[in-house]
Amino acid sequence: MSRVIWFEIPADDPGRAAKFYEDVFGWKIEKWEGPFDYWLVTTGEGDEPGIDGAIMPKDMGEMVRDTIGVESYDEFAKKIEMEGGKMLTEKMTIPGRGVMGSFKDTEGNIFALMEPKID
Repeated sequence: MSRVIWFEIPADDPGRAAKFYEDVFGWKIEKWEGPFDYWLVTTGEGDEPGIDGAIMPKDMGEMVRDTIGVESYDEFAKKIEMEGGKMLTEKMTIPGRGVMGSFKDTEGNIFALMEPKID
């Protein structure tokens, strides 16, 4: 069964949002050192239930978005379109992480698929 493995929270000011979530929930949040404004969120210890995620500028998307981990990106992308969903972005490689892309379901909700890189 495929599970939600990541979330993204859009923000007008990612730094301000990071402070809010750190202060309210005690999450550990640090700015990613990559080529765009993206803040990595750790919501708890690895042995606890739950998932981690990120805070991103709203120009990268204006709604909370979940990422679903799958064994085969191509297989699930095909299933999504066969069932009435729509591909929003082409498959892209995230170095050291795997491949991913964004989709819209039949109700207009946006989500991403990720096929994690297995070492």
